Amino acid sequence: MSKPTRQEFRHFIPMTVRWGDMDSLGHVNNVQYFRYGESARIAYFEALEREDPNFWKQYGIILASIGCDFLAQLHYPAELEIGSRVSRLGRSSLHMSSAIFQGEEVVAVLRGVLAWFDYSQQKTLPIPESVRAWIRAREVLAPEE
Repeated sequence: MSKPTRQEFRHFIPMTVRWGDMDSLGHVNNVQYFRYGESARIAYFEALEREDPNFWKQYGIILASIGCDFLAQLHYPAELEIGSRVSRLGRSSLHMSSAIFQGEEVVAVLRGVLAWFDYSQQKTLPIPESVRAWIRAREVLAPEE
């Protein structure tokens, strides 16, 4: 696996490791990496929510799959930046990648598959072209399609 670089991401959020994020071994517990990634995914789509008041109410995204490559340990009080990007657009799903940076070092890479979903009908829908265009405009690297 090649490590992503900062240049692959346009969207970043800052994150501070909290004392309570650590486990009995003295490093950040693996579950916290998924929470950091969740915060980054939500932040990525907040602008879409501002543009479309029905997003996250009638339709939107749901997490279908997630994985993480843990590359380095983290300890309190680390200051992190999490870069997120959509790497692939399918018919009704998208692949999202997030890299957790401590300074210039990549400490973890998360990959998730999200489905475009109708909340009232409880089923997947094709990703609207307007959302595809919105995602394309946000990315440094064009998503695979």
